[in-house]
Amino acid sequence: MRVLVTGGAGFIGSHIADLLAKQGHSPVLLDVLLPQAHAGRRAPDIGHEVVEGDVRDAGVLGTVLPGVDVVCHQAAMVGHGVDPSDGPEFASLNDYGTAVLLAAMYEHGVSSLVLASSMVVYGEGRYRCGEHGTVEPGPRPAEAIEAGRFDPPCPRCGAALEPGLVPEDARLDPRSTYAATKLAQEHLAGAWARQTGGAVWALRYHNVYGPRMPRDTPYAGVASIFRSALESGESPRVMEDGEQRRDFVHVSDVARANMLALTADPPTGRCVPVNVCSGEPHTVGDLAGTLAEAMNGPAPTVVGGARPGDVRHVVADPARAAEVLGFRARTSFAEGVAEFAHAPLREPASPHRPQ
Repeated sequence: MRVLVTGGAGFIGSHIADLLAKQGHSPVLLDVLLPQAHAGRRAPDIGHEVVEGDVRDAGVLGTVLPGVDVVCHQAAMVGHGVDPSDGPEFASLNDYGTAVLLAAMYEHGVSSLVLASSMVVYGEGRYRCGEHGTVEPGPRPAEAIEAGRFDPPCPRCGAALEPGLVPEDARLDPRSTYAATKLAQEHLAGAWARQTGGAVWALRYHNVYGPRMPRDTPYAGVASIFRSALESGESPRVMEDGEQRRDFVHVSDVARANMLALTADPPTGRCVPVNVCSGEPHTVGDLAGTLAEAMNGPAPTVVGGARPGDVRHVVADPARAAEVLGFRARTSFAEGVAEFAHAPLREPASPHRPQ
């Protein structure tokens, strides 16, 4: 099977390419080498040939799509970003780029897509009120955050809520620019599938960590930010009270989920979302503390506050991934964080926006 992996030189894309090659497939890697992820805009030595090019360039796509059986679309500008001035680049790279890719796939007769989506499309996770059942809390007021009231109350009675697992049919409520662009990618891919009879798996990654994460950039994930601090001899700074719950999933499991989706029976005419998670929720404080211990570094410092758009708890329901893809994570939190503490990361990348 010949697979085009967009963003193939990146953190997750390179692991997918490794697994494809290991299982006898032919990965074709396309990457624009964004400075947020690649120091000096250089392709890392990952053992695969990388075509430097942009998914927004139909001409480049025309050179790499012929002969391709399926596209694994990982290319994206990721993370919380710097400020709202990032918005045009997020929309251009993520949404316009996806639209150009889908058009080129149609032109070249490629009808199957595996899309890297994200748990950020959910906003807050699933909550239950003792009196009102499942409820959907709105954004947390700034004054509540400042007062140290981090858990959202029931929007109907104000009572404390019990967080639960988020299934794929939960309400979608993106609360950052990045989140909005990921949901738009799903909608674009779904429209393309309905128009063309194509097939799309939208893999909603939860908090991915592992070797080759970019470091020292505001676009990196929290695991990379904590490790960069520890390598500098600094205490990891944990926002809120450290009790916010997430699902940290190792990149090797994410690569395997992609492989299963690339080889599964395609969902013809539809875009099917699937949570990709460990099924082993932990707090952000757990991550910081476990990583600090593994690196013999200073204990985390809880600093309070929250970034605009941050949510309290997002923990995934892994049932659909097991049912439709046969996917279950294999790397435990303890094992994965112990490895991550000393795994190679990307060289420091530039926080500057692409030119």
